[in-house]
Order: sequence, then structure tokens, then C-alpha cells
Amino acid sequence: MAEVLVVDDSKVMRDMVVACLRPYPGLNFTHASSGLEAIERLSLSPYDLLVLDLNMPDIGGIEVVEFVRGQDKLRALPIIIVTTRGDEASRARALEAGANRFMTKPFTPDAILAEARGLLEETRA
Repeated sequence: MAEVLVVDDSKVMRDMVVACLRPYPGLNFTHASSGLEAIERLSLSPYDLLVLDLNMPDIGGIEVVEFVRGQDKLRALPIIIVTTRGDEASRARALEAGANRFMTKPFTPDAILAEARGLLEETRA
């Protein structure tokens, strides 16, 4: 089983990400509705993939990425950013902070599934 943490302040968006990834066998999903909750969950349990929004009310996605990359036990965790911010500056900032992939909303189910599959298979190799 691969553990996936889906972080977005919108329940609809969290549910959509899970629905898109559900066809990939062997995934177990945990949700977080804020950056702070994500950091708490990441500190307590191991995950195999983090799907993360940039815009959240407390701690933003960039700060969560920086937290992950600053922790020895989390440093290799694959991260997919999903956001409404499609500008090049946001993309560059997220990738510089350490995100593995950057996707703008709306995305197709096939696109996010392909990104998740690729990252999970890379880490298993």
C-alpha cells in the first residue's frame, strides 16, 4: 500500500484528487485541509506521495514544500503541486522549493494519474 497525503483547503478539490488517483491500485488516502495540518500529519506518519495546493489560509504550499525538504526523513517524498496559479513565477517558485511536479487547476484525471504513477514508480525503483 502506498500512502498519499492530499492537502487542499477545498473538500471538493481533495475529493476530486482522490477520485482521479483511485484507479491506481494500492493507494491509501489521507486528507488535510491546511498547510499546518499537513505538517502535523507529515510529522506523525510516513507518506509515499504528497499532493498539495499552493493557496491555503494558514501555511501555504511553498512553506510545506520547504518544511518537507528540510526534514531528513521526508526529503525524498515526491510532491505534486496542484494550483489555480498558472503563472511562471509560481511554477518556478514551487519547483525551486523542491516540488517534483506542478499542475494547474483544472487538470484532467489522466494527467494527475500519470504524474502520480510516474513519481510512485520512480521511488519504488
